[in-house]
Formats: sequence, structure tokens, C-alpha cells
Amino acid sequence: MTDTELCLICIGRTVILLLAANGAPVLARHWLKDRFSLPVDMGLTLGDGRALFGYRKTWRGIIVSVITTSLVATVLGMPAFDGALFGLAAMSGDLLASFIKRRFGYAESSRVRSIDTIPESVMPALVLHAQLDLNVADILAVALTFFLIDVFLSPVLYRLNIKNRPY
Repeated sequence: MTDTELCLICIGRTVILLLAANGAPVLARHWLKDRFSLPVDMGLTLGDGRALFGYRKTWRGIIVSVITTSLVATVLGMPAFDGALFGLAAMSGDLLASFIKRRFGYAESSRVRSIDTIPESVMPALVLHAQLDLNVADILAVALTFFLIDVFLSPVLYRLNIKNRPY
């Protein structure tokens, strides 16, 4: 396969892992409310007067994401370690997106879809590209697919009272 041919199975497996990594914290917040929601940045405010990440980025979310993604990886026939690394990379991308949004002055939970979806979908795909058999075209397809799923699934989860906002 060349760098421009798509591997649909590889893309599908990666999107499933992304949904697990990014969906687990949302479900944990829905079920647990504020229990165990210790902010990653511990309330740290930088010199610009804004939070490092914000109170919605929690250790609970990271831990739940890593555990869930490692379990889903084993179901997909991958090593649990690869799943845990995938979840950690996805949450690192999510933290990076939050950091960027805070620096640009966006409020917490504000909608900036490109910043919200690209780092958390591309980082784990890049980190595990060899294990997931992803080439450059596959990674771009993963990012686009995840973006589109976010656009269409978020309003549904909002209507089901699982998400606090329709985006």
C-alpha cells in the first residue's frame, strides 16, 4: 500500500479508539457529576489571567479515557498498552486544544471545532501510526471522520442529556 491509498479497516479501528478515548470522559462526567473531578491544572492561572487548561479537564477524564481505550484496544485485538498509550495521546491532544483555546481567549467549553478535534484525533494517530498501520492519507481521513462524527453526534448526545452543550 502506498502513502495515498486508504486502509479503511485501519481508519475504522482508529476512529473506534478515538470514540472510546474521547467518549469515556463525557460519560464519566454524565454518570459521576462532580465526583472525582480534580482539575488537571489544579486551578493554575497563567500570566495572561487565564487558566492553564480549565476546570473541565480533569484527572478523572484522563484516567477513564486511558482505561477505557486500553479495554477497547484488547477487544480490537491490540495490546492493552497500545490502547492506554492511544488514550493518553488523545487526552494530551485534548489538553493541547484547551491550552490553545485559553491562550486565544476562548471561554471554557466554547465551540472551536477545528481546535477541538484536530489535536485529539491526530496526536494518537501519529503516536501509534505504525501499530495501527496508518499512512498520511489514513491519518487525514481519521481526522476528517472524527470531525464529522463530532459535528453530527454532539447534538444527539446533547438531546439525550449526556452532553451539556450541543457541540
